[in-house]
Amino acid sequence: MSQPKRYNTLSEELKRHFGCKVQRISVDAAFSCPNRDGSLDSDGCIFCGGNGSGSYGIRRDLPISGQLEDGKEVMRRKYRARKFIAYFQAYSNTYAAVDRLRELFSEALSVSDVAGLIVATRPDCLPDDVLEYLQELSHQTYLWLELGMQSMYDRSLELISRRHDHSCTVDAVRRAKSRGVRVCVHIILGLPGETRDEMLAMADELNRLGVDGVKLHLLHVMKGTVLAEMYGRGEVQVLGRDEYAGLVCDFLEFLDPSVLIHRLTGDGGHDNLIAPLWSLKKFEVLNRIDAEMERRGTRQGFRLSP
Repeated sequence: MSQPKRYNTLSEELKRHFGCKVQRISVDAAFSCPNRDGSLDSDGCIFCGGNGSGSYGIRRDLPISGQLEDGKEVMRRKYRARKFIAYFQAYSNTYAAVDRLRELFSEALSVSDVAGLIVATRPDCLPDDVLEYLQELSHQTYLWLELGMQSMYDRSLELISRRHDHSCTVDAVRRAKSRGVRVCVHIILGLPGETRDEMLAMADELNRLGVDGVKLHLLHVMKGTVLAEMYGRGEVQVLGRDEYAGLVCDFLEFLDPSVLIHRLTGDGGHDNLIAPLWSLKKFEVLNRIDAEMERRGTRQGFRLSP
């Protein structure tokens, strides 16, 4: 039997909520992004690849229901999952009219054993009518809204070409939370120019905002991105494995223990990743984080005042 984690994981929360093993299935609904369609820019964020950041191995030739059916077979065989969460991951998944969102999300929820939704988007793609629809959905199904915060420092957001500032994220979190929508934010650790103390201070910001979940990502360099060009010119360095693991442990110690951990690391897929190559061994990285937390005798929220 595996040892309990020293941090509050989404996987355990899903098991408690549904009473069985639950897995996320990433789907691609062919959304665009204001940072790519010319509304704000056409080049996208410097880390984002041609298919949207983090969206690898998705059967884009299939409709949403087909992508889910395909994913269900894999997740049942690999993880013995019994229920599934449709994860609208690629690009900005609220960047459409509410009628279109309703059509797509309803299709996902109509698939058997799909018990909820995760909707990933940008904080500047949440008009009031979309938030009202997400509020409606949150009363009908298990729902998470994911927001790409990435950093709380405006200079970093400008560097990575996000085309919004941190106040936009703060506003989006508060407006979603006021409607009772669960909010998970994405943070990138290792952005150029950010000190260790600055990165750790983002845990305090998440506590202040009262987010429900967080995804931690290491800065990794993908082929075909502006970041890859910068890396090739020596303008960007990436963290080492042990350095990253220690940083994650420090971050968790400052994070409110009620915040659910959706992810502690990530990779870009074997075919697209340039650096750091150690991130491809995801479970080794997670085991290193667990071992360091165990060695310290610490846990999530350990450094917070009682």
